[in-house]
Order: sequence, then structure tokens, then C-alpha cells
Amino acid sequence: MSDTNKSGYELRTELLGMAIGIVSERNHRVRENEFLKPEGLRAAVDPWTTEEILTEAEKLYTFVQKK
Repeated sequence: MSDTNKSGYELRTELLGMAIGIVSERNHRVRENEFLKPEGLRAAVDPWTTEEILTEAEKLYTFVQKK
């Protein structure tokens, strides 16, 4: 880890990147689980939304703010 302080913009950019990774991985896991089901029982998996990304990023930001 670097010893330099990050600006608020840099921090938010990194948190958004982490949130995209978390939500994308969650969506991928759901999709993979659907592929394991028999052909007639599979359900469509909705793509992630911006709101999901922002919600996850806010959770991460809340964690960062804790002391």
C-alpha cells in the first residue's frame, strides 16, 4: 500500500471499481448456477444495474469511513 493520501475522487473511483467487481462476480456466480440446472428449469439472469453498483460502493465507503 502507498503512503500517500488519496483524494476523494481517487478513493471514489477505486471504490466504484471494487463495487463493479463485486456485483459482476455475484452476477457471474448466479449465471453459472443457472447453467447447472436442467434445460427446462433455467431462468434468465438480469444484468447488473448502476443502482446495484452504487449501493455496493456506498457500503464500501461506509466501511472506509469507520475508524
